[in-house]
Amino acid sequence: MPNMPIELNSNFMAKNLLACLIMLLCAPCFSQIKGRITNQKNHALPYVNIYVQNTFTGTTSNNEGYYELNLNTPGTYTIVFQFLGYKTVKKEVKIEQFPYILDASLSEEQISLNEVVIKADENPADIIMRKAIASRKVNLEKINAFKANFYSRGLIRIKNAPEKFFGQEMDDFMVGLDSTRSGILYLSETISEIEYMRPDKLKEKIIASKVSGDNNGFSFNTASDVDFNFYNNTIELGNQIISPISDYAFNYYRYKLEGVFYDDKGNLINKIKVIPRRENDRIFSGSIYIVENQWTIYALELGITGIQAQIPPAEIITIKQNFSYSDTDQIWVMISQGIEFSYSLFGFKGDGRFTAVYSNYDFTTELTKKTFGKEILSFENEANKKDSIYWNNFRPVPLTDEEINDYLVKDSIQTLRESKPYLDSIDSKNNKFKIQNILFGYNHRNSFEDWSVGYSSPLSDFQFNAVQGYNSKLSFYYRKNQDKYRRYFSANASLQYGFSDERLRGTASFIYKFNNIKSPFLILSGGVETPQFNNAQPISPLINSVSSLFFENNFMKIYDKSFAQVGFTQEVLNGINIYSILAYERRKALINTTDQVFFNDKNDVYSSNDPQNPNVYGIPSFDTHQLLKFNLNTRFNFGQEYMSYPDSKINIPNSKYPTLYLGYEKGFAASEKQYNFDQLKARLTQSFSIGNKGDFKYNLKAGAFFNAEDIGFMDYYHPNGNQTHVGTSSTYLNVFNNLPYYALSTNTSYAEMHAEHDFKGLLLSRVPLLNKLNYNFVIGAHVFSTENIKPYQEYSIGIDNIGFKKFRFLRVDYVRSYQNGYQGDAVIFGLKFLNIIE
Repeated sequence: MPNMPIELNSNFMAKNLLACLIMLLCAPCFSQIKGRITNQKNHALPYVNIYVQNTFTGTTSNNEGYYELNLNTPGTYTIVFQFLGYKTVKKEVKIEQFPYILDASLSEEQISLNEVVIKADENPADIIMRKAIASRKVNLEKINAFKANFYSRGLIRIKNAPEKFFGQEMDDFMVGLDSTRSGILYLSETISEIEYMRPDKLKEKIIASKVSGDNNGFSFNTASDVDFNFYNNTIELGNQIISPISDYAFNYYRYKLEGVFYDDKGNLINKIKVIPRRENDRIFSGSIYIVENQWTIYALELGITGIQAQIPPAEIITIKQNFSYSDTDQIWVMISQGIEFSYSLFGFKGDGRFTAVYSNYDFTTELTKKTFGKEILSFENEANKKDSIYWNNFRPVPLTDEEINDYLVKDSIQTLRESKPYLDSIDSKNNKFKIQNILFGYNHRNSFEDWSVGYSSPLSDFQFNAVQGYNSKLSFYYRKNQDKYRRYFSANASLQYGFSDERLRGTASFIYKFNNIKSPFLILSGGVETPQFNNAQPISPLINSVSSLFFENNFMKIYDKSFAQVGFTQEVLNGINIYSILAYERRKALINTTDQVFFNDKNDVYSSNDPQNPNVYGIPSFDTHQLLKFNLNTRFNFGQEYMSYPDSKINIPNSKYPTLYLGYEKGFAASEKQYNFDQLKARLTQSFSIGNKGDFKYNLKAGAFFNAEDIGFMDYYHPNGNQTHVGTSSTYLNVFNNLPYYALSTNTSYAEMHAEHDFKGLLLSRVPLLNKLNYNFVIGAHVFSTENIKPYQEYSIGIDNIGFKKFRFLRVDYVRSYQNGYQGDAVIFGLKFLNIIE
C-alpha cells in the first residue's frame, strides 16, 4: 500500500494475529465432546451426523472430519455416528470431565438387492415411491409445531479471480486470495432459536451472528432461507422445483432401487435413484432414502443444475438432508442440511456451501397463531458482538483450517482496512483522473468519511428525437452515507442540451433518508425538463432514437416542463406506505425542429409533436399554462412479513395476498381554470406460483376524473402502448403491445386489466426437441375500457427464456388485438436487457 507506513502495518498485524491465536488456544477448555471421524482408510468424513441417542442434541463434522458436541453435564451417554453410505456406529461413554475426546471410524454400508424380490412386471422402486407419495401428506402433518436451536454457516469461494472487472480493480473487494487468486469471498455464521407451526409459520431469533472481516456485520444465513421441505409438492429454489415425492412426481421422474440396508434401529432403508424424465424440467436428480413401512424420508442427496432452476449464475446446486427418529416423539425430523453449489458468470467462477444443524427440538411447546406475528426474524442485543470465546464454546460444527485462516486474516486486518491511512491510500489510487474520464465519467470517493461525488459519461445518454435533435445529458451527483447506508443525503443535477432546438435544460434534486426502519424520504427537486405526455414514459429514448433515425417513426411526444416540487414517503404502519408530492408546474408546447433520418423514405415523414393531431405541424398543441399539483398515494402490502435487523427493517411481501394502491391527484390554482381537475385511482396487483403449473400474475387498474373536461393532455390517463414491436420488460403487465401510444387516452373513468401466466416449462418440456431448449411458454390477456368506446382487448402467446446457455434475455410474443372486432396483430421481440441498461 503506497501511503501506509510499514511499521503501522506490521505492528498492527502482529498484535491482532497474536490476540486471535490466544483466543483459539484458549478455546479448547470450553469444548465438550470432540473428535475426528474417518473411514477405514483414515480419510476424513465430512457432514457426519453425531447425536446423543434418543435425543435431538447433535452436530455434524466439518470438511476435515472434526466435530464438537455440546454436552455440559457429566454422565453416561450413547453417542451415535450416522453417515450416508456407512454403517451407523454407536459408542457408550462415561464422561466425568470435559473436554472428552471421542474419535470414530466408520465402515461402508453394504447396500444390497439380495433381499428384494423383484417382480418381472413391476419396478420395485415405483412400488416404494408410490407408498411414499401416498404417505406424503400424513408425514407432512405429523409435525404440528416445535421449537429448536439452529446453526448455519455459509461459505462462498472464488477461483482464479480476474484482476479487473469493467476497469475496476478487484483487489479492493477481495481479501486473502492466494497466488492463484483463489480463496474465500464470504464466510459467516448464525446461531438462533426458531419456532415453527404448521403449515408455514416460522419465526427466528438470532442469538449470535458473525461475518468474517466485518465485526459490525450481520449474517444472512437464516432458517427461512434453507427451509426446504420435500414433503411439500414443490420446493422454492429460484423457481418452484418439483419434489421426488410430490403428488405428480411420476410425471417428472423415473426411479431405480439401488439397494437396501438396515439402520441402527433395525429399520429397512431403501436407496432410490431419482432420474429426471426430461433434462430441463424443474426437477432434481440424485438419491432419496425411504424408510420401509413408515414411508418417510431417511435422508436425501439431490441436485439440480442452474439451467433447470433458471438461476443463470449457478452451475449445480446439491441439497443433502439427514433425518433422525425419536422414540419419545415417534417422528423423523431433519437434524442436518448441507447445500453445496458451484457458479460461473462473467468470468467469475467458484463454489460454496451452506451448512445447517437443527438440535434440541421441543415438540411439547404450546405454540399458537398468536405466537407468530408479522416479524419473522429478529436479533438479540449485541448479537454481532460475540467474541471468539463464545463462538468456540457454542459453535456446533468446528471450523476448518481454511475457515480459521480466513477469520484470522480478515478480522485482523479489518481495523487496518477501516483506518484513515489505508482508505486514503486506496482512494488516492482509485481517484486519479485519467484523460478517458472526460468522455466516460468520473467518480471521486472519500471512503473514510463515506462520501462520493462524480459525473456520468455524456455518451451514456446520447440520444435523438425530432424536437431536440441530437441531445446529450451530463449528470452530476453527490452522496454522503451515514451509519452503513441506513441514513444518507444525496444531491443530483443534470444538464441536457438539444443541438437542434439549441436549448440547455437542467434539473436538480436533493434526497434525505432519515432511517432504515420506516424508511422516510424527503425529496426536493426542480428545474426544466422534457417529459413525455404520458408520465409513465412508455417509450425508451434509446428505442425512440433507433425508430426515428432508421425507420422515420418519431413515436415519442414531449413537452417542456419547468417545475419545483417537494415529496415525502414513509411506511406509516407495517405494510402501509404513503407517497405524497406537492408541485408547481409550468407547461409549454414544443414542435419538431428537425427531419433528419439515416434512411429517408419519400413516402414517409415524421409525425408532428402533437399526440392528438400527429398531422398538424408547426402549431403548438396546447397553450402555455401553470398549475399546482398534489398527489397522495398509499400502498397496502397485505400480509407483509418483515425481518428486524438492528436499526433496519426488511419487508417481505406475501405472495398469498395482493398489493393495493390507492391514489388521489388534484390540479389546482391553474393559470386558466379549465386546467384544474381531480382524479381518484386504484390498482391491485399480485404474483404467485401455482406449483408445477407455473407462475400467474395480474395487474388491475381503475380510475375516474372529476371536473376535467378541458384539462391538459399530459394530465389525462394514458394506457401504455407500444408501436415499436420491441419489449423492454420481463413481463407485460403494464403495457398494450399492439396499441398506439395515445389512441385511448382519457379524462373520464377507465378500467384496465393485465394478466399473464408463465408455464415455466410445463408444456414445452414435453415437446420433443423443444424440451432441450429450456424455453418457457407464456400466455397473456389485456383489456382497457373507458367511456363511450368499445373495450380494447389484446391476447398473446409467447416464448420466454430464449438465449444461449446462461444468457437468456430474449422473449418473443405474438399479439392479436380486438376492438369491436379484429384490429390487427404483431410480433413483439422482448429485449429484457434494455430494461437493465436504462
